[in-house]
Amino acid sequence: MSDIIHLLPDHIANQIAAGEVIQRPASVVKELMENAIDAGARHITVNIKDAGRTLIQVVDDGKGMTEMDARMAFERHATSKIATVEDLFALHTMGFRGEALASIAAVAQVEVRTRTKDSDIGTCLSISGSVVNAVSPDPCGVGSIFSVKNLFYNVPARRKFLKTNDVEWRHIVTEFERVALVHPDLSFVLRHQDTPMYELPVSGLRQRILDLLGKNLNRILLSLEIKTSIVAIRGFIGRIDSTKKRGMQYFFVNGRYMRHPYFHKAVMQAYEQMIQPGEQPDYFIYFDVDPSAIDVNIHPTKTEIKFENEYPVRQIIFSAVKETLAKANSVPSIDFDTAGKIEIPVCNQTEEHIATVKKPAITVDKHYNPFRETGHLQPAQNWEALYEGFESGKFATPEKIDVSSDNKLFDKISSPCFQYKNRYVITPLKSGLVIIDQHRAHVRILYERYMGCMQSGNSASQKLLFPETVDFTAEEASVIPSLTAEIKAFGFDLTPQGEDSYAIYAVPADAAGKNATALIKNLVTAVMEDGALEKERKNEKMALSLAKATAISAGKILTLEEMETLVASLFAIPANGITPDGLPVLTLFSDEELIKRLT
Repeated sequence: MSDIIHLLPDHIANQIAAGEVIQRPASVVKELMENAIDAGARHITVNIKDAGRTLIQVVDDGKGMTEMDARMAFERHATSKIATVEDLFALHTMGFRGEALASIAAVAQVEVRTRTKDSDIGTCLSISGSVVNAVSPDPCGVGSIFSVKNLFYNVPARRKFLKTNDVEWRHIVTEFERVALVHPDLSFVLRHQDTPMYELPVSGLRQRILDLLGKNLNRILLSLEIKTSIVAIRGFIGRIDSTKKRGMQYFFVNGRYMRHPYFHKAVMQAYEQMIQPGEQPDYFIYFDVDPSAIDVNIHPTKTEIKFENEYPVRQIIFSAVKETLAKANSVPSIDFDTAGKIEIPVCNQTEEHIATVKKPAITVDKHYNPFRETGHLQPAQNWEALYEGFESGKFATPEKIDVSSDNKLFDKISSPCFQYKNRYVITPLKSGLVIIDQHRAHVRILYERYMGCMQSGNSASQKLLFPETVDFTAEEASVIPSLTAEIKAFGFDLTPQGEDSYAIYAVPADAAGKNATALIKNLVTAVMEDGALEKERKNEKMALSLAKATAISAGKILTLEEMETLVASLFAIPANGITPDGLPVLTLFSDEELIKRLT
């Protein structure tokens, strides 16, 4: 029997490695930016075309490469970052595996132009599918220019499964933000289709966060800082009154972005019982630890990191966040600066002065009784009418409800609906007694209404007396163009103002009096949470988000007419027993069950 095991050719091995390292255009952006930082760059420019499908170009002013280094950089496991096993436990660079450039060259057409400051002439190297096409002298500046063209051109299946340009662009922005957030001492530029999206100068950490994610964060960020023998933690966390359904949450360790569910849980526990269930705080937390106390070599993306002292670090995070929140919220601030304020004169009240003060005369009617009108408590009049019909069982059933504005839900009794604890509506039906959650019922009603609006393309709007301005992050702003028709169908009038800012001139009629900025933000967040969505699913997410935000809340006192309208509207729609996200809207106690409970 002949031997069947053999070594894979390098170009095939590189394509296999690329499957883990290079998952989408954003992966290329991340790897090239990190290489530029390791090269000592002070200014990094990223140029993108067609969301990375056509071109990803990263320009840096780092130390550059010689011709031999440029050739070697694209070989598998070729790296300048480590030389021994011990180096893995003392990493001070972003990259170290030596797989990124080889993986990129295996699935794209790559051109690199580079020069060191000691050389008079640079090098231009061209590679396609791991094959070197040309090497020639090039009169480039000091540093490197990596141009990655036609990503996945030789892997049609991978290219086919890339998402839409909007989705891929959002992923690129996310990776750009993660790198830029941890290096405020460097300047960055991000361009898409030759249009500058970010131009970030060297700044402090707080200013870098504001430049990237919006200046409105300035009022909600609380400084966090603590130093111990095993870890130093710094950064910012959001106030408890600024939480939302999708928080901006970042962990960084030794200048590297990471995901860490265990530490995230510690932060959330510090906020526990201070924020609403389902709400998320913003946080930007930076760890500085001894490189030998962490293991970065877990996954090629290097976002999963193991800590040697996870439990102590977790406790430190929890305590630091808890203490920061306590300092910011437990004691109200008192302004002792009285300059320019009205002074209240203090008089020296001597006994002679007090004697001369005229005291107000107070009269008391000893015979007044607020519970008596004619001298005797009067019994309720016509109380029998309140119970008419209960024994006859002739109330309208859901199938026979007339929801026109000229007709009430029930005609037989004067008070068919009752509100319990300002949260539930109780009403009798022919088959028993139904208890309705007023908030969930209204969510169900509004959801059906908003879905109908998107099908018809129009909705009733309420003009705002004063337009509101909403600022989006670049990632959020990239979603808006794809949602224009849906936003308009809901009843919003949203007009771009430039630089990712929009003006809101009108809101849906049901949302009058609500926070217009929060409504729009929630719509965008609902779409972004699951990434790429089919149009129908996207519409459902948006309609549910808007319905939840505009529905009457638990605790709101309803009039009889409002309760009747709510019940009639609920029974007039299909699937009225559950909310669109699967929560029960009502429960029915049948006559038989009531008899059982009372016998």
